[in-house]
Amino acid sequence: MGSTSSVKPFPPGIHAPSLTWFRGDANQEIDWDVQKKHLEFLFKSGLHGVVIAGTNGEAVTLSREEKETLVKTARQIATDAGRPDVTITVGCGGQCTRDVIAETQLAKAAGADYALVLVPSYFHFAMNETAIVSFFQEVADASPVPLLIYNFPGVVAGLDVNSDMLSTLGAHPNIVGVKLTCGGIAKVARVRAQFQPEEFCALAGQSDWLVPAMAVGSTGTITGVANLYPKFCLEIFNLYQAGKVQEAEAAQIKLAEMEWGFGKGGINGTKWIVAKLRGYPIESCHCRRPYPQFLDEKKQAWITSVVSPLAAEENKLN
Repeated sequence: MGSTSSVKPFPPGIHAPSLTWFRGDANQEIDWDVQKKHLEFLFKSGLHGVVIAGTNGEAVTLSREEKETLVKTARQIATDAGRPDVTITVGCGGQCTRDVIAETQLAKAAGADYALVLVPSYFHFAMNETAIVSFFQEVADASPVPLLIYNFPGVVAGLDVNSDMLSTLGAHPNIVGVKLTCGGIAKVARVRAQFQPEEFCALAGQSDWLVPAMAVGSTGTITGVANLYPKFCLEIFNLYQAGKVQEAEAAQIKLAEMEWGFGKGGINGTKWIVAKLRGYPIESCHCRRPYPQFLDEKKQAWITSVVSPLAAEENKLN
């Protein structure tokens, strides 16, 4: 780990957890044509950062080699887009501490700036508060990149990094923040009460509560919606930062209405509607098996009706 003074605060703003696109054949290798096109879209949109191999990126289905190539590809595309220093975060996961540390080393070597780390959960029955705190501290001690805690109880057998644990972990010089996909707005406030954002920040795990989160100290969001409507997400952030709170609130309501499509649609529905509206090949939108394909025509019609209307607002900002 570098010295305390060398650790960069996690940049405020809108970060997109990039979707990962796979070929529509039996092997489901990454479809690099679509992947590169999508990453170029994200970087050129002006987002403050991109997350590779998060939940939306189907991290648990990716090999270490695929993650490494995705990060390197993302950095090259960002450079070609004139944004060589844009923030790239990569999901670093595993079921033992040594494997997660190895992933942080891979992240550094590939060119990522931060590691997004979930609680290991296979032995969830043994992961008490002490074990969870010790895990993050040990990884942070060894990691060559700063850590962002990823609190998502829904995918780790209900394990929750609570406010007491965040209070302890936030003091570690190589842990820079937490992504709260748990929706815990009170946690945002408690983090801000104890820490300056430059020390340890709290990010909304969805953008449908971005304005409420910023009102109590959040520095931004990592949101899957930015895979489709990055400029509208940026508009909300910029309006709030400029003190135009009522305008930000009005935009937030529009976004929250639309975001239910992503929330209820799941990752397969999200990929389907992004492919449909972005003009990507539908055969490349399927999640890696065994995640089911989004084939139900009624569900397709529903998600289209919920998500599509915001396209006009996004286009106004282009």
